[in-house]
Amino acid sequence: MTIRVVIADDQELVRSGFAMILDVQPDIEVVAEAGDGAEAVEAVRRHTPDVALLDIRMPRMDGIEACRAISAAGDCRTVMLTTFDSDEYVYEALHAGASGFLLKDVRRDDLVHAVRVVARGDSLLAPSVARRLVEQYTRPAAARARRPDPRLDVLTARERETLLLLARGLSNAEIAAELVVSDHTVKTHVGNVLAKLGLRDRIQAVICAYETGLVAAGNPPPGGASRSGSSPASARK
Repeated sequence: MTIRVVIADDQELVRSGFAMILDVQPDIEVVAEAGDGAEAVEAVRRHTPDVALLDIRMPRMDGIEACRAISAAGDCRTVMLTTFDSDEYVYEALHAGASGFLLKDVRRDDLVHAVRVVARGDSLLAPSVARRLVEQYTRPAAARARRPDPRLDVLTARERETLLLLARGLSNAEIAAELVVSDHTVKTHVGNVLAKLGLRDRIQAVICAYETGLVAAGNPPPGGASRSGSSPASARK
């Protein structure tokens, strides 16, 4: 099965470079390129791709509005392209429906991996920036929440523990090792957390952990040091 991709960025060299990298893959086809958010939404409507790569900052319609429109209109999954030091809107983009984000200087292999990960229905985070992004953009909410939000009362003790480990950015296999349970059990716990809290994917679960005060911004979850590295981290729900 071929993964169909739309790439939107107002810098022609960026989107053309990404297109060249992806188009040579045997299982990926770039069906359209767009120079702004409005063109991206139209391209997705016309070509019905599986994945849309969207720059956050674009003219006419920015990537966030494009992401919101694309997410509301169909099954196309979106990945935001960002530069951490300058983009202030990553948190908002995740709430708009993005399945993840990549830095614009992403390595070739990581770009290809990211498209495949998102296309199969998984979410994606870049470990080197994920925690900093979530903490920065949830800081006001976390500061207000001095105790865990009542919404978390629907979770069992083990499910709450699973949410904490998700907030550390752990994969299913890593959570299984931490809790000394099977991968299947972890998958069940993660699915229950998402369903009970009405969350779309693991990214929203991480945000929820900070928003509800389960994890305080600026303080790592218990037992967790910040994960580092430049490769995107992904795991099935």
